[in-house]
Amino acid sequence: MDGASLEIVFRVIDLTGVGLNGVLGGKLAREKRFDAVGFVVLAIMSAMGGGIIRDVMLQAGPPVALTDPLYIGTALVGASVAFLWRLNNRFWRVALVIMDGTVLGCWAATGAMKTLSLGFGVMPALLLGITTAVGGGMIRDVSAGNVPTVFGGNNLYATPAFVSAGIMVALFYTGHPMWGMVAATLVGSAFTVVAHWRRWQLPVHNDWSLSLTPAQLKRLLSMRTGAARGSHADRDEELRKLREELDDC
Repeated sequence: MDGASLEIVFRVIDLTGVGLNGVLGGKLAREKRFDAVGFVVLAIMSAMGGGIIRDVMLQAGPPVALTDPLYIGTALVGASVAFLWRLNNRFWRVALVIMDGTVLGCWAATGAMKTLSLGFGVMPALLLGITTAVGGGMIRDVSAGNVPTVFGGNNLYATPAFVSAGIMVALFYTGHPMWGMVAATLVGSAFTVVAHWRRWQLPVHNDWSLSLTPAQLKRLLSMRTGAARGSHADRDEELRKLREELDDC
């Protein structure tokens, strides 16, 4: 497949993602029992928010989502689909996960490549790659009064976007940006689907904190380094005292 054909493929994936995220925004509007305005707003935010944030931060002209009428039109089609149909049976749940994963990888790679092509470094490319992929969903969730799903307690989503953006960055610097788009899209899709299937999640914080003072940490380190020289009784006594101090904290 030549470069022109690949561009057409990625164009189709891009617009598919716009429509898909329009559907996801509309599904959330249906769950919240919003009216038609709510459907339209959530669909547009979900479908175009990440790309608009990226383009505004890059300051490389007007956001593509505003200059290409197909973006808004496709998002509205997605909102209409969610308005007319529930799409909550098993077939649609599986199809939405697969399509969403494919779009996630494509958008993460697109954001990273656009950032790199404008002369920015690796970290901005990773940041804006992830933002392009998940930014719209975050805006959608906040607008509907929900905690963004990428903040935890859900199957991995931002992590596949990070991996896809990283693949794009690596292959961009090796002189194969088009292959980077292909690899990032495929890996992002596979990663997202497997994470959903296996219910992979990052560990959440359980509100613990380090309670050792500098002096206590110094004592603990000295006890470990001096364990071979001292007796077991002395070491056990020091550990007992340290535990008592920690219990009092």
